[in-house]
Amino acid sequence: MAFPHRPDAPELPDFSMLKRLARDQLIYLLEQQETRGGWEPEWRRQQRRGVKCRPRSQLPGKKDLFIEADLMSPLDRIANVSILKQHEVDKLYKVENKPALSSSEQLCFLVRPRIKNMRYIASLVNADKLAGRTRKYKVIFSPQKFYACEMVLEEEGIYGDVSCDEWAFSLLPLDVDLLSMELPEFFRDYFLEGDQRWINTVAQALHLLSTLYGPFPNCYGIGRCAKMAYELWRNLEEEEDGETKGRRPEIGHIFLLDRDVDFVTALCSQVVYEGLVDDTFRIKCGSVDFGPEVTSSDKSLKVLLNAEDKVFNEIRNEHFSNVFGFLSQKARNLQAQYDRRRGMDIKQMKNFVSQELKGLKQEHRLLSLHIGACESIMKKKTKQDFQELIKTEHALLEGFNIRESTSYIEEHIDQQVSPIESLRLMCLLSITENGLIPKDYRSLKTQYLQSYGPEHLLTFSNLRRAGLLTEQAPGDTLTAVESKVSKLVTDKAAGKITDAFSSLAKRSNFRAISKKLNLIPRVDGEYDLKVPRDMAYVFSGAYVPLSCRIIEQVLERRSWQGLDEVVRLLNCSDFAFTDMTKEDKASSESLRLILVVFLGGCTFSEISALRFLGREKGYRFIFLTTAVTNSARLMEAMSEVKA
Repeated sequence: MAFPHRPDAPELPDFSMLKRLARDQLIYLLEQQETRGGWEPEWRRQQRRGVKCRPRSQLPGKKDLFIEADLMSPLDRIANVSILKQHEVDKLYKVENKPALSSSEQLCFLVRPRIKNMRYIASLVNADKLAGRTRKYKVIFSPQKFYACEMVLEEEGIYGDVSCDEWAFSLLPLDVDLLSMELPEFFRDYFLEGDQRWINTVAQALHLLSTLYGPFPNCYGIGRCAKMAYELWRNLEEEEDGETKGRRPEIGHIFLLDRDVDFVTALCSQVVYEGLVDDTFRIKCGSVDFGPEVTSSDKSLKVLLNAEDKVFNEIRNEHFSNVFGFLSQKARNLQAQYDRRRGMDIKQMKNFVSQELKGLKQEHRLLSLHIGACESIMKKKTKQDFQELIKTEHALLEGFNIRESTSYIEEHIDQQVSPIESLRLMCLLSITENGLIPKDYRSLKTQYLQSYGPEHLLTFSNLRRAGLLTEQAPGDTLTAVESKVSKLVTDKAAGKITDAFSSLAKRSNFRAISKKLNLIPRVDGEYDLKVPRDMAYVFSGAYVPLSCRIIEQVLERRSWQGLDEVVRLLNCSDFAFTDMTKEDKASSESLRLILVVFLGGCTFSEISALRFLGREKGYRFIFLTTAVTNSARLMEAMSEVKA
């Protein structure tokens, strides 16, 4: 049922080292004692490079720890409460907008580098000053400290009262092949606000990976953000060339990709099991909270979803239509194993209880949970008329029945089904049609604001700026743009091409790209979802994810050669770099390991599609993303109206 790895598939690197390293760093910052693992404090590393700096002031002894909500789940995957207690943390508090009740003489704050957090800390410190109370304060920024935060501390008059440090925790292994930076704000900060501060964090994360797992002989990328991250990372590599010199590469290829290269895939409804679970229940930091409707009890249950869950691992990449049948068969097999107890003698029963029973009970528990999750998904999707929704999405992807699809979206808005869902469908229509014609844009916008409220007006501005929901200019119809682009890609004057393409910024050329890359499969008869033939199965055979097709094509060519037209249609920067000396040192196994870096988030559909491609081609893919995303998270990031 699941995608078994080919017998010749390369082994994945052990990413548990990243967890150990992050835990050692945190313990050092809390306890200020040297820890195992070879980690060197930043101030000492700077001194070694000749930069004059002093060690940060410390907080020895008992202390209370204030943790930002966004860091609680990642922290729990690295160092749980018992570990923190072992290292002189007395009480734990959540950073929130209310007075702190801590009686400790030492306060430590573990926060993201955000202005609002600095204001919160300043309010506590200044309240202590007014009360005449003297305490020690330490701020630990994760994954890095920003100058703006120090400026706020100075403005608030507490810069001299607090010590600051960094916890360079930017890579959380969510699964054997999935690393997350857990920075969902990256998408809005960069792709809407144009804020480039997180690019250094990405470069540092890549540098850490190359330090631990050897250099990457082959590097490819597409997108402005990808190019900046790559260049900054290369600068770091050149500064510390000695650290990876002579190392054998463990990962042969790295591919960096901006989210805005492919908005379409992220906007589509997911139909692989893991994607549907994320869309329905929201997977957060690799875990999901299943409510009473799933657990068949009066309690919710937090479940870790990864390869260790054997039931989940077999169905995670499957199209949802196949999952119920598999779970039913699994239940029958499990019952048959239980039934073996009948007729056993005492010795056989003893062996069964000691060796098999515990595993069977665990498998039975997991099976019940996933059956419950499937039933809950089915109920919700039936209520939403999911089939009609998918039919509309497929029509938009293929460019058929646009008027009927527009009417469906209008009906969706009028019935006030969901503000986020309505926005998503409008964006999908806009991108696939290279912008909405003025009449449709004004009509849909007016209906939306009347239905959901005028407070959404700023959201439309954000979507337009990001290129997600745009209005066609006069003479800018899909046919006209395709004609213009077609002329451009055959034009020999490079200057003209550059000038003309810059004028098409924030415009989608999805239809032309789809034709070039054959994103819409042409199949005689029905697409067989039980035995999929290509990556299109993740969207019921209707569409191959653009991001995954680009990766497939570049890996086949080992360059961007032959993809010039596609790159021009995407209007993105591309790059490719091969270091022959490093490639010569790489084993044939490592050259079949590919690290894909999604800047701005990736979906579980893309992960499933590339896992399928890996099985077909003999690759193993490793995923590094700023955060796992889906269509709802994408829309929420652009929204000015918080739920």
